[in-house]
Amino acid sequence: MQKQLAAVADHVARLHDIQHTLDPATDGSAERRRRFDALTVTLGQSPDPIHQHMARTMTSFASGLFAGGDAPDLPRDNLDLERAFRLPKGHERRIHGHAHAGVRIVHRGPSLLLVLDAHTRHPALFSAEDLSPWLDARVPASQRECRRRREIMRRARSAKRRPVLLADLERRYRHAIPVP
Repeated sequence: MQKQLAAVADHVARLHDIQHTLDPATDGSAERRRRFDALTVTLGQSPDPIHQHMARTMTSFASGLFAGGDAPDLPRDNLDLERAFRLPKGHERRIHGHAHAGVRIVHRGPSLLLVLDAHTRHPALFSAEDLSPWLDARVPASQRECRRRREIMRRARSAKRRPVLLADLERRYRHAIPVP
């Protein structure tokens, strides 16, 4: 029993080491990344299967963990991005009663996320003066393009609308290619 407890204590210590490399308060992202990589190699070379599993998991998460660098206005890592998306996704799940947030965030994300997250930065009710700077705001081009692609795909799924869509796409293709 003591041997098993010692093994668990060692695993907990390694988890604390991993957590320490992820904490932005400890060092800059380059130094934390260096320690994270060194710890991954050390755990991967360990004969303990739990340590090897930790190393594989760390390797699979490594690509986005330090992507933000040290810029204060950018998300520091993919964990920070997940925290940013947690509230809007939770809101979507609650209003629809589904376990998955759905595709609405994907299709309307650039403007919807700002709206769903506005209450965290502005706790009081919005007044007309608060909203007036965005009176002439336009939907981002990426969002308009996403909606256009979605409409085409919806038409393509419909047996009734598909022939009209194909004829329209064919006509647009013919007009897009210059005739020699």
